[in-house]
Amino acid sequence: MATTRYTDNHEYIRVEGAAAVVGVTDYAQSQLGEVVFVELPLLGRRLVKGDEAAVVESVKATSGVNAPASGEVVEINRALEEAPGLVNQDPAGEGWFLKLRLTNPAELEPLMDEAAYLAFVATLD
Repeated sequence: MATTRYTDNHEYIRVEGAAAVVGVTDYAQSQLGEVVFVELPLLGRRLVKGDEAAVVESVKATSGVNAPASGEVVEINRALEEAPGLVNQDPAGEGWFLKLRLTNPAELEPLMDEAAYLAFVATLD
């Protein structure tokens, strides 16, 4: 079963086998508004937890997507280059940004689980 963790910047990371899928949460995409462009990292790029991993441009603003954990980019979601709106339509599914091969899985421990994240988001409205 996949384990999903969340940051207070509204990124998620879902461990699926040897890779971890990174994207933004439904809350994040709703705050961004219509996503019109996504800049993805290069394959093989090594990210340190907190590094800017991708850039999202919406009709409202441009925002960075930070790496929730350290690792090497092993896959990017090329579908976002042609259809950035996937981030709005299905952020936890088809709208993912990149996959990391984690270098320090222990970095996931302090991140929020789903219940904690939902409680956190409830304090923002």
